[in-house]
Amino acid sequence: MRSAPIALATLAALSLTACATARKADVRLPGAYETPVGAAPAPPPGALKLDTWWTVYGDAELNGLVEQALARNPDIRTARARLAEAKAQRVEAVLKYLPQGDATYLSRRTHSDQIGGARVIVPGFSNSGASVDQSANFNVSWEVDPFGRGFFAGAAANAEVAEVRYAYEAARAGIAAQTADAWFQAKGLAIQLADAQETARIEQDLYDVATKRAQIGIAATSDADRVAGDLAQAKAQVEGLTAQLQVEKRAILILAGRVVEPTANIDAPAHVDPPPAVPVSLPSELLQRRPDVRQAQEALRSQKNQKILDALAIFPSYNFTPGLGWQKVKQTGYSSTSQSWTLGGTLTQPVLSIPRLLAEWKAQDARTEQAVTAYEKSVQTAFQEAEGALVNLEADRRRVALLADGEARAHRAYTASRLGYERGLTDLTTTLQAEQSWRSVRTQLTSAEVQALRRSVQAYKAIGGGWPAETYAAK
Repeated sequence: MRSAPIALATLAALSLTACATARKADVRLPGAYETPVGAAPAPPPGALKLDTWWTVYGDAELNGLVEQALARNPDIRTARARLAEAKAQRVEAVLKYLPQGDATYLSRRTHSDQIGGARVIVPGFSNSGASVDQSANFNVSWEVDPFGRGFFAGAAANAEVAEVRYAYEAARAGIAAQTADAWFQAKGLAIQLADAQETARIEQDLYDVATKRAQIGIAATSDADRVAGDLAQAKAQVEGLTAQLQVEKRAILILAGRVVEPTANIDAPAHVDPPPAVPVSLPSELLQRRPDVRQAQEALRSQKNQKILDALAIFPSYNFTPGLGWQKVKQTGYSSTSQSWTLGGTLTQPVLSIPRLLAEWKAQDARTEQAVTAYEKSVQTAFQEAEGALVNLEADRRRVALLADGEARAHRAYTASRLGYERGLTDLTTTLQAEQSWRSVRTQLTSAEVQALRRSVQAYKAIGGGWPAETYAAK
């Protein structure tokens, strides 16, 4: 009859372990992205390394900023410290199932004088004089693990370390992308500022021409007043863009860990190049290339092992507790030394706690299901982001090409109208309309060029660029 609780617990644990396998995550993806027809050709395999994608822009300043951000950014330093913490906790989890023990040593000297009553001086029973008591003990406790709890605890700890490591890699990839995005925004603002300054110069020239024409009587004086309003708007835009550019430069310095430096140390040129081609990749590669997907995968692996551990909690546990001891007592006329060893153990079988353990197992089963769903969602989100970034990047390329052609035509129209106004062949309204049309297309072109570069950054990050995935492919 005494073996009945153990037998029942063993049967329950075996049934739990049998059904401890979690639902397999559905991570199926399409065979390819739906890229638009006529998309820009990607470079041949091996031409670019996704782990350092920012180098393909050929911008030395950008390369330096990203490297500085990866080394100094506080978010990355925090993620690195969390990884060190997870590794230390893994050692703690594994050592729990190894023999544990501490050595203790005690040394005590006592001196007593009998003031009243009889003074006893009998070897071993003296109440006066000096006595020395020394002892040393070494006690060990070892949880014998016939059911493999230590193995699954180690597997769960390894998965947790991998999860934190991929979070660290995701933080690095994110900071690299943020730095590149901020850099291209700064260059876009520099272009807009240069355009605004050029607009102010043109408006000043028009104001001077209108004033001169009014002075010689071939134009109304209201022309100069009308241009003066546009000139004031152009100067105001210059001031606003100057402030925005300074704010963006400060953001770049903070990302790069250069907080104390002045914004003048960031020289964002008023020029952008076309975005580079993104390497051809398959949706299935996201499972290996995206650190956030790998992080969700490791989180699921950790929860699965924890679920098995909770099932094994119903099995009995055995603790082996050997020990060694030594003691020496010395008094006046008396000395005694003894040695001892102990060999014992305990057997613990959950009985009344079984309902609580079953409830914990069910809760862990629900957490495992949440991890499965989170893994599936991370894969779906990765595919959505990657395809969206690639499709939008190609649309941005076509938009830039269309606007570039339109800007060239609008500029020619304005140049002709401006020349005609100076020669008295066209009126001021026609000239201003031509200028406004050109500036409007020019602004849209600049915005599209910067957006294409920023979209390329999104595309590189979305397909899993920014970390050496091949290093961890087999881990």
